[in-house]
Amino acid sequence: MANMKATLGKTWDEIAAFAGQIGSAGRLIGIDAGTKTLGLALSDVTRTIASPLVVLHRKRFKEDAAELMRIAEEHGISGFVLGLPTNLDGTTGPRVQATRAFAKNLNALTPLPILLWDERLSTAEAERTLIAADASRKRRAAVIDKLAATIILQGALDRMRAK
Repeated sequence: MANMKATLGKTWDEIAAFAGQIGSAGRLIGIDAGTKTLGLALSDVTRTIASPLVVLHRKRFKEDAAELMRIAEEHGISGFVLGLPTNLDGTTGPRVQATRAFAKNLNALTPLPILLWDERLSTAEAERTLIAADASRKRRAAVIDKLAATIILQGALDRMRAK
């Protein structure tokens, strides 16, 4: 049992600690975890640019995690950046609790570290970007979650480079 615990992942709230765990190689996946979808973004290998990847329609956690792990393996991921939906005033609510539970459950399945990243206004920023690009309502609905994940991941990438 001790060996099993050693292979489990860990969730970090502090970017410096997370950066120390992921090393210098490997892409990162950004996740915008909603109740109905998981928006995913992928960093480049230099961890400079985040790009939209895919939107997964949520099923049961086990199925969602299996697909997420398949994607992580396919892209050589070294860690996850999971958007933490903190309220504008900095307080936490049910969505933060659900996100932390998602991270804890994912940690039980993979040794890959997870960074919880403040995602305040990421979906609103994604919506503004899509409206400015004159995207139709239907198109916005199809891509907003992966664009929000891109904004979340890009924010973390920028902060890691600034340190």
